[in-house]
Amino acid sequence: MDFRLTDEQRLIRKAARDFAAKELMPNVREWEETATFSRRTFSKMGELDFTGLYVPEEFGGTGVGRLTAALIFEELAKGCFATAVYVTVHNMVTNLIYQYGNDGQRKKWVEPLARGEKLGAYSLTEAEAGSDAAALTTSAAKTDGGYVINGTKLYVTSGEVADIYAVMVRTDDSQKQKGISAVVVEKGTPGFSFGPHEPKMGLNSSPTTELHFNDCFIPSENLIGEEGRGLNIALTALNGGRISIGACATGLALQALDYALGYAQKRQLFGKAIITFQGLQFLVADLASEIEASRLMIYRAAWLMDQGEPCVMEAAMGKRLATDTAMRVTTEAVQILGGYGYMKSYPVEMYMRFAKIAQIFEGTNQIQRVVIARELGKYKGGKRPDTY
Repeated sequence: MDFRLTDEQRLIRKAARDFAAKELMPNVREWEETATFSRRTFSKMGELDFTGLYVPEEFGGTGVGRLTAALIFEELAKGCFATAVYVTVHNMVTNLIYQYGNDGQRKKWVEPLARGEKLGAYSLTEAEAGSDAAALTTSAAKTDGGYVINGTKLYVTSGEVADIYAVMVRTDDSQKQKGISAVVVEKGTPGFSFGPHEPKMGLNSSPTTELHFNDCFIPSENLIGEEGRGLNIALTALNGGRISIGACATGLALQALDYALGYAQKRQLFGKAIITFQGLQFLVADLASEIEASRLMIYRAAWLMDQGEPCVMEAAMGKRLATDTAMRVTTEAVQILGGYGYMKSYPVEMYMRFAKIAQIFEGTNQIQRVVIARELGKYKGGKRPDTY
């Protein structure tokens, strides 16, 4: 079992780290406070090949795989968690169309997405279909040459600013799970509009909107895969997304701990730096250990996916642990800074607000526990197969 990164992975990680330090970290507070989405930053990530991580070079990507992508997302999240999140979603959409689409769809959509010329967004959630995704009601009625879509989607990352939307719609009312299909809707399509940008407690530089469909016609060639496979496509994509969000959460936790440690080494109390007090030493030792455990679990899930091995449970475990850890670490970072931690002039309060959403999207951590328990139930006598 070799835990060493390849030379290529080290170089890619360094490129992501340098980009985060130069382009993201100096701007994250301003972007967050002004709710500014930087398209220029996205384009720069395209130039660095961060926008087509799972698709091969022939379609404009790099095909570096899940583990290398996790290294990138971890580093980007240290600079700006919101930026790291939306680029994970973009890569998820790019891969979804590549994996399930045909060559014509790959040429039309995957290539510009992978090169960072177009931004992708993913839409599954509705008002009555969150954790129960199969309850969605946005309809796509078949008509001559295509489909007419009606309904509303919620909480869409990169809503309005994205160009290409992978949307899960109902094509068959007679079936619940098998009545859902995946389609692509392009920005500017008649009958397709957006709600206002949602004001949030964090991630304000990554727009979140509703999608509104009012007799929105799309041609038949916008169907991804076969009719009725949409839920399977959506959940498979989310499985990879959980690994990516876990990597982002790990980067966020590392950044928060690093900042708190730097503060603790300088802050004097009773004539000594507060890091010299055993209570604080034990706390940061535990936090660092929990971050490393999260990181290893995410890396393993990513490695399993790269090998083509089943990893539904491992991805859910990694996402649950990494995001809960990020919430704990950022909360404790605020506590370590005390009153300063509560002030917006210090970044740890922002990190804490970022961490909260990580426990919610890509499937809440309660749903991750359901997934884990369901997967465990498949093993007779509680015995798990050897996945190494």
